[in-house]
Amino acid sequence: MSTTPKLFGPDRRYERWRWQIFAITWLAYAGFYLTRKSFSVAKIGILKETALGIDQSQLAWIDGAFLTAYALGQFFWGMAGDRLGTRFVILLAMPCSVLAGIGMGMSSLAMMLGILFFIQGLAQAAGWAPLSKNIANFFSRPERGVVMGLWCTNYAIGGMIASIFAGYVGERLGWRQAFVLPAVALAGVCLLFYLYQRNRPEDVGLPPVEAYHGIQEAPPSSPAEGGAPPQPEVTGSWQVVLEVLRNPIVLLLCLVYFCLKPARYAILFWGPKYVNDKLGTGMAASGWLSSMFELAGPFSVLVAGVLSDKVFGSRRMPVAVTCLALLGVLLYFLDDLPATPAMLAASLFLIGLLTFAPDSLISGTAAIDFGTKAGASTASGLINGCGSLGAIAGGTIPGFFYKTWGWHGVFGVLGGSVLVAALVLFPLWNTVPKDPPRA
Repeated sequence: MSTTPKLFGPDRRYERWRWQIFAITWLAYAGFYLTRKSFSVAKIGILKETALGIDQSQLAWIDGAFLTAYALGQFFWGMAGDRLGTRFVILLAMPCSVLAGIGMGMSSLAMMLGILFFIQGLAQAAGWAPLSKNIANFFSRPERGVVMGLWCTNYAIGGMIASIFAGYVGERLGWRQAFVLPAVALAGVCLLFYLYQRNRPEDVGLPPVEAYHGIQEAPPSSPAEGGAPPQPEVTGSWQVVLEVLRNPIVLLLCLVYFCLKPARYAILFWGPKYVNDKLGTGMAASGWLSSMFELAGPFSVLVAGVLSDKVFGSRRMPVAVTCLALLGVLLYFLDDLPATPAMLAASLFLIGLLTFAPDSLISGTAAIDFGTKAGASTASGLINGCGSLGAIAGGTIPGFFYKTWGWHGVFGVLGGSVLVAALVLFPLWNTVPKDPPRA
């Protein structure tokens, strides 16, 4: 059994690059939320502007366009991250996200909003998998539970800040600026990424992280451990991609994430509207209250990462299964709770605690563990792509079925899906990849 490497080693140059990459990739993925969350807040202003002639079902179709593109893009960009490298993918996608956001702020037709949000979905899909691979290249597996716990705070904090920022701007300057100003902020993030990011330690004259830590990372040695017999990994090869696509643990994680993602995206896309319906609040207050969901994220993913490394010995599933079971029950009863600002804020915060922990472990840490460093982007892309297919339901069900089911019916369906995810994942409670040997 290998010991966990120290997060801050003796080589000052190596550590500077490791944590520089951590910081810039964290900022990059958090930044993507600036343009992703604008529409969820702007919906309130769009519906109030009756001259546009856009109703709630059309907003659901626009969300569906984004989610469809996001799901398709995950599969493509995941493989592209392994084949072409993180830097190329992000510097192509992020400017497209900026332009799509500005375009939505200038549009008045539902069709045009849908087309631009589809483009936004393709651009947003490029973020997670390639950036996860970047982390895998600079941090070895024994330390990834803690590191990914810290790193996965990006989408929780990014979503929270984006909701508050878009709500504040939309309330004071109109819903169009809720698209434009966040897009301008993302352009600044893109510039920083260009200046400070590199793909691998080898790109700056440093040895691979496994050599730095004196370990050798190898693929799992049996199907029970998550893959095929050990063989050399060639970064950027189709062989690595195909091995990931045949990995039974990765495929099962795809199914689990498909069942989990609808709940998260229903809150992300319709949280402000739910708060508005329950309390009658405006864009700023609705955006702020709904951001309690994301506020819980940093605590959730950090604690989940530490527990999975330090308490459960790099087993990710015990934390994930426990949170999924509790989340399913809470979602089912959510709409029956008293409709007060304090109760809504507390409920959304607790939902965030129970959502982000399994979300980060399944889509981030476990994806890298079982996909291995060489196939990290493909595994993350495959798992997130399947999850994003489920997110299409989460992002559109409230718009299509709210009038028929009510919010109680909507959250009941979402809770049932999460409970299915817990049941599917439970048999893997003790599963862990083969421990990397010391060199």
